[in-house]
Amino acid sequence: MSTLLESYTAGRWFRAADEGEPLLDATTGEEVARISSRGLDLSAMLAHARDTGGPALRALTFHQRAAALKAVAKHLLAGKDEFYALSVRTGATTRDTAVDVDGGIGTLFSFASKGVRELPNDTIVMDGAVEQLGKAGTFVGRHVYTSRPGVAVQINAFNFPVWGMLEKLAPAFLAGLPSIVKPASQTAYLTELVVRRIIESGLLPEGTLQLISGSAGSLLDELDLQDSVAFTGSAHTAGILRRHVSVLDGGVRLGVEADSLNCSILGPDVHVDDPEFDLFIKGVVTEMTVKAGQKCTAIRRVIVPSQIAGRVEDALAARLSQINIGDPRDPAVRMGPLASIGQRDEVYKAVESLRAGAEIVSGSLAENGAFFHPLVLRATPGAVEPHNVEPFGPVSTVISYDGLDEAVALAARGRGSLVASVATHDADVARTVVLGLAPWHGRVLVLDRDDAKESTGHGSPLPMLVHGGPGRAGGGEELGGIRAVLHHLQRTAVQASPDLLTAVTGQWTTGAAQRVEDVHPFRKSLAELRIGDTIRSAPRTVSLADIDHFAEFTGDTFYAHTDPEAAARNPLFGGIVAHGYLVVSLAAGLFVDPAPGPVLANYGVDGLRFLTPVKAGDTIAVTLTVKQIKPRNSADYGEVHWDAVVTNQNQEKVATYDVLTLVAKTQPS
Repeated sequence: MSTLLESYTAGRWFRAADEGEPLLDATTGEEVARISSRGLDLSAMLAHARDTGGPALRALTFHQRAAALKAVAKHLLAGKDEFYALSVRTGATTRDTAVDVDGGIGTLFSFASKGVRELPNDTIVMDGAVEQLGKAGTFVGRHVYTSRPGVAVQINAFNFPVWGMLEKLAPAFLAGLPSIVKPASQTAYLTELVVRRIIESGLLPEGTLQLISGSAGSLLDELDLQDSVAFTGSAHTAGILRRHVSVLDGGVRLGVEADSLNCSILGPDVHVDDPEFDLFIKGVVTEMTVKAGQKCTAIRRVIVPSQIAGRVEDALAARLSQINIGDPRDPAVRMGPLASIGQRDEVYKAVESLRAGAEIVSGSLAENGAFFHPLVLRATPGAVEPHNVEPFGPVSTVISYDGLDEAVALAARGRGSLVASVATHDADVARTVVLGLAPWHGRVLVLDRDDAKESTGHGSPLPMLVHGGPGRAGGGEELGGIRAVLHHLQRTAVQASPDLLTAVTGQWTTGAAQRVEDVHPFRKSLAELRIGDTIRSAPRTVSLADIDHFAEFTGDTFYAHTDPEAAARNPLFGGIVAHGYLVVSLAAGLFVDPAPGPVLANYGVDGLRFLTPVKAGDTIAVTLTVKQIKPRNSADYGEVHWDAVVTNQNQEKVATYDVLTLVAKTQPS
């Protein structure tokens, strides 16, 4: 008997007492492993995640969590040959495995990078600006994101045993949620191997990653309102999950990525000799053959102008005839088998349903194990089946249209999809189609000769973009960069005084206490600076000579700064005013300490607004306050955000902005 896959629970590997169910090689039919979770203590697994994994993970900052993800990605990358060797047994070619394995590892790298660049080195995230809730400014509010003390359960499909897990794990981990992974049984042996290597590495805190090999049993019964479930699979199973009492009444958050009848539209501007025609054909064939069409993003509906529908069918047939189908161990093979005989039978059933409203124009239904030859069908006018039936394999249906309105309407008949694409080189066509498709799709690719070389293609979800779709596609949004992390967090409106809101958020709030000391804040290292440290500058009078000099020196001779008569007619100014950038430049001269010290560089300003015009003879001053301190784990310096307020002699605000600096962690020697 082959190896029985194990589950990882409560800090140890668990092996079921029974023999389990066999899992077969998709190509040869040989037994690869067996799977069973009988006897698995699900309560202990959840308790371990909540009591051990969750607290350990939430004690880390976002940057520390990101560093752990990066370390895991490096570890998996170094050992990926082992995953490639096992992946072939799922029916995956080398190209298919690259999408799954390298794609999953790349997603970890991407979230690790974005976690450092876009999240604070803290355990909470600010959402939006401070809201003043009272006239005097003593009562304010702000939205904050915090980690929930729950568990992220991830139920994955068979077609991407590595990427499917890692693309859910990464944002949940960054958000501070321990994960329980439940892979589809068919290909669980590859997921188990990857999880085993992650656990062996010791790079993740104990309890933050657990694995169920086999049935999840009554797991959902034991979840509560702080927990979440991310599901990828059929709409039928998704419907069962949506009706589960834990979801309906228990407050468990459910995210679904389900069946999707994705389409690709050939623009009416495209002729058969145009580059876009060839790009369109290549795109459809790629989506039909990568992973043998077993992709939630594969093109199921090929929507083309009626006058060239026949040319499209011929071109697809010609290119598909060149696809070498066979054992994926052969490097010359372009497409392997479906994941199992059972999966092949499911595709056969779907094709038979499609044939009620479409006819086969290329390919055959000859049986050969789990192999399934690519099929192109032609829809009959008005057929409903191509918009309702998803064949989860290398099958696409050509549907003709007359006019863009009809093309968009046909796409919408899929009742919501993960992705659509349009091949066009016409700007008006692109806008019309994209705006028509957007309400029905999570992602839209516009493909033409200009972006083709860099395009990742119709069917490639990217970690920085939303992967999900409305309606039939489930209504969820996986990936999407930091959006995916925030999805796991709890957003809360905090109302307080400026001082207490500063204490809660770790960011200085206007109206909170400021500390003016004898030591200039620019003389303090990152370790010595404190939120609220402030400098109030001496005043400076802005002269007409200053304005003239700045105009001549910079070449900015806009009339409001150089033409008294024209400036006087301007309803906003009523006369010559100083350049806004002159005001900011003079302000810098007022607050900067010029000597070498801990401040290494100014790398920008955020939120710059000019509020009151400065005229010749006005006097300005600056108040500069430490607003936020952001240490970097991987460098000997960190970021300091300073709140800058420039006022005139009447205490009116002239300009407000944040000054961004890099400051050494310790005093330079």
